[in-house]
Amino acid sequence: MLATLKGLVTTLAWAFRKPVTAQYPKQHLPIQPRYMGFPALLWDDTAGEPFCTGCMVCVRECPTQCMKAEMKDNPLQQEGKSHRRKIIERFEINWNRCILCGICVEVCNFDAIEMSHVHELGGYARAGSRVTLQELLKYGREFQERSGWKPSNPEKNVAGVALAKEKEKRQPAAAASRSEPASSNPSPGKES
Repeated sequence: MLATLKGLVTTLAWAFRKPVTAQYPKQHLPIQPRYMGFPALLWDDTAGEPFCTGCMVCVRECPTQCMKAEMKDNPLQQEGKSHRRKIIERFEINWNRCILCGICVEVCNFDAIEMSHVHELGGYARAGSRVTLQELLKYGREFQERSGWKPSNPEKNVAGVALAKEKEKRQPAAAASRSEPASSNPSPGKES
């Protein structure tokens, strides 16, 4: 009898608490900042181009081989607006094959790919989970805006910072070469 009363008290105590169940799909629980959704490509606002250079490291290291990429010469580098010699031309991820391991993020030296918060991808077509470069960049921009993403190595990867650093290196070298007096001896190291 005592055990029955204890069970009844427990049931009544829970009956008046706020429910912890979300009425999905009408109600969505907030996504935690550390949540690892599907991978997305990130955008460099300082150059107006993606961080990805198409180096293929993520493609080679992916255990499921769900990625494909191609690179091209970067026209902005020739204009002096970017420090990247190559840039991504095509990129595709088959999210049906992706196991969300995060290896692509770990091996990327360019801060180009990140595990986004994208997770609701139900569809009716088998090929509907093949995501192109434009879609990956769109998901990446959304992730950058919502999470306040910052690059881990801006001196190397952010075009605006890298170009300013290169400019600073060139200015002292140019000033030093102008201040050196011209030598009267045309062949240094040889005495007549």
